[in-house]
Amino acid sequence: MTTKQLAAVILVSAATSVGSFWGASKYKESSNPQFNSSVPVSKPGNTRYAGYNSNDNTVSLVDFEVPATKAAPAVVHIRTVTKARQVSGNSVPRDNPFREFFGDGFGDMFGGRGNAFQSPEQRASGSGVIISGDGYIVTNNHVIDGADELTVTLNNKKDFKAKVIGRDPGSDLAVLKITANNLPFLSFANSDKVHLGQWVLAIGYPLDLETTVTSGIVSAKSRSIGINARQSKMPLESFIQTDAAINPGNSGGALVNTSGEVVGINSAIASPTGSYAGYGYAIPSNLVEKVVTDIIKFGSSKRAYLGVMFGSDQMREEDRKKNNIQEGDGVFVMEVAKGSAAADAGIQKGDFVSKINGEAVSTGTEMVEKISVLRPGDKIQITYIHNGVEKNATVALKDNAGNYESLKVRAVQQLGAAFENLDKGAAEKLHLQGGVVVKSLSQGILTDQTRVKEGFIITQVNGKAVTTVDELESAIKNAGNSAVISGVYPDQPNTSYQYALNDLNSEE
Repeated sequence: MTTKQLAAVILVSAATSVGSFWGASKYKESSNPQFNSSVPVSKPGNTRYAGYNSNDNTVSLVDFEVPATKAAPAVVHIRTVTKARQVSGNSVPRDNPFREFFGDGFGDMFGGRGNAFQSPEQRASGSGVIISGDGYIVTNNHVIDGADELTVTLNNKKDFKAKVIGRDPGSDLAVLKITANNLPFLSFANSDKVHLGQWVLAIGYPLDLETTVTSGIVSAKSRSIGINARQSKMPLESFIQTDAAINPGNSGGALVNTSGEVVGINSAIASPTGSYAGYGYAIPSNLVEKVVTDIIKFGSSKRAYLGVMFGSDQMREEDRKKNNIQEGDGVFVMEVAKGSAAADAGIQKGDFVSKINGEAVSTGTEMVEKISVLRPGDKIQITYIHNGVEKNATVALKDNAGNYESLKVRAVQQLGAAFENLDKGAAEKLHLQGGVVVKSLSQGILTDQTRVKEGFIITQVNGKAVTTVDELESAIKNAGNSAVISGVYPDQPNTSYQYALNDLNSEE
């Protein structure tokens, strides 16, 4: 799924509190003979709902009041203040969250241009979850990123100033600390045990409201939606998808099971409007617990890598064919990094990784999720298929992905554009030494991450001049995983635009 396919996949911290509210749903008895017809219809004030147990053909009652009462006191309201400051246009990323709420006009005012401007004071709102009695709180990185002041309001309305203990943009998690004791806190459930159709509750402070609880089910697992690429060169995503109502301001709040345990931290929604449309995404609790533990113990998250390159789960069929990605049982290996754990295991390009520690993986996102809860030095058993033969190996994970021989070439291809040298006559007319024209655009990094339009003239990459297509390719190859391109449009030669390019490859 791309952001275009669902109109917008947005981070759900709130910059404003605008919303509309609708009435209630009705619940009826099922006509299914397997259900006990004596189960009562839900009535106002009755929070018990019927759930069918396929093991013994019985109906159990799920009481939402118990987990809501248990969890709500441990979910907090986080308010942030970012002070006014003088910044350059390039300091505001193209995909800033305010664009999702206010449209492209807001981005044109504050992002993408090279000119300096006065950024006004900004106030925003999100949620967090207390995870220890002495005041540690987990939230989303995007809730607190760039904030100068952080205020945490407890469920009992008490306010505390908060300190950032550490952040991990790749997973979009952050840990805060307030000075307090004997606080209510929540425990983490095992998110590997979460299953499709399971009841869950989303608890947070949406639209700047007081504590709000909504219910829904787990509608999918191991979702990668590409949103963390806005914050990190090495994004880490394997979301739990739910239809529990999540809105701006829910970011950092809890997704809990019917026992009141945290199964995820709410992070994003997919919506054509910027508000609830049935698709919410939560970071699974196993990943949250690992990252939080690392931050508290070490000050940062200790990420482990296997060292294989694989295709995106949402890659189109034509792109799969272009990259010669084969169908099979497991994750197709496009390339193996030299010196990586995968290389040590004997994995080669064209193999399929089928199991991690005995558990099957069928997508790259599932594989990343299995690796993400481990640390460098941890040993894993990996099962892979080479030329139709299943093989097993035990290797130690490493703290970097290693080096890919074809990475630089792939980075250029993934831009998704055709280029040509700027004509000398046109260059003289525009008072340029030269440049590279974006002749046409197809699906790729330029369209996914920037607002570059056809006709844009690239004049610099990472501050160094480029005057020909060959120089552009060389500059991109040498840029690694990220680059900033600068240039002008022919009709606005005096206005310089800058665009940041991130995640020029997919790897683990």
